[in-house]
Amino acid sequence: MVTCKETRAAIIALHKNGFTGKDIVATKIAPKSTIHRFIKNFKERGSILVKKASGHPRKSSKRQDRLLKRIQLRDRSATSAELAQEWQQAGVSASARTVRRRLLEDGLVSRRAAKKPLLSKKNIRDRLIFCRKYSEWTAEDWGKVIFSDEAPFRLFGASGKRLVRRRKGSGLTHNSAQKHNHE
Repeated sequence: MVTCKETRAAIIALHKNGFTGKDIVATKIAPKSTIHRFIKNFKERGSILVKKASGHPRKSSKRQDRLLKRIQLRDRSATSAELAQEWQQAGVSASARTVRRRLLEDGLVSRRAAKKPLLSKKNIRDRLIFCRKYSEWTAEDWGKVIFSDEAPFRLFGASGKRLVRRRKGSGLTHNSAQKHNHE
């Protein structure tokens, strides 16, 4: 819990004046665990100043984190590396891993995109029109047509499985499913 310097000073002043931890807790100026931790740290270090946190300092500020979120919301299927490049253009030098951590902190997780239905309403309508147009054709007419079986072949590149980021626990709604169908 983050408490202000004045609160820490008040807790230590009460402690110096003979108040017990239990008495200070009764004042409800801070949670019990916080009060006991401040008193313990004061006894050990003789200071009310908060010890500097260990670990590497953050590469980004809260404002820059919000910018990353806006960048990501523009293109939910952008990869962490792509987001890192775009974030770098905005002045934040961070890795793709840092991008993933910041988005996870904000509750945005990566999930596989919803599959499109095999046939859209337009496909169904177009097929029906085609069938009606050629319903009178004979076997001889169809014998003059060459059919080809189209199949995708990839030597390199993506498998077509896209990932999108969205809030944890938020499934697709009807409108977002329709949006994915038209992409």
